Amino acid sequence: MDIYQTYQRSGFGPAMAKFLILVSLEGPIPEDYADPPAPDPAAFGLPIEDNGSRDDALLGLNMISLSRYRHDFTALRAAQTRIVVGVGAQSGQMLAGRAAVAVAGRLGTRPVAFPGGHGGFLPRGGPYGGEPDAFADVLRNVLSS
Repeated sequence: MDIYQTYQRSGFGPAMAKFLILVSLEGPIPEDYADPPAPDPAAFGLPIEDNGSRDDALLGLNMISLSRYRHDFTALRAAQTRIVVGVGAQSGQMLAGRAAVAVAGRLGTRPVAFPGGHGGFLPRGGPYGGEPDAFADVLRNVLSS
């Protein structure tokens, strides 16, 4: 809720900076996570100025609904389609990695570790742990098995 409220109050840059800090935390989220001063958006290459727009798909339209969504694990386990949960090898203890492991566990499967971080498919050299060639090799193996 804090990120959404920051977006509504201050715009994209400050809210996305908070989001990036949140998803980069390793281990449980501290209860006082929202208490420290907001991170500097410029430190993440994000805009400082508020352009007044509030139509960002993640921060504005989906932040609240995504946090309240609950999977129907019974239906997912019964699906005829194979479900493969992936997790970035470098982000396994971060929010998305822990969520992937938990979802795979509820499905009765093991997650597939993909090289890199949360954005392992992204180009090398970026802040998100991109290893696109190695990522593609794992993806090809997963899809062909």
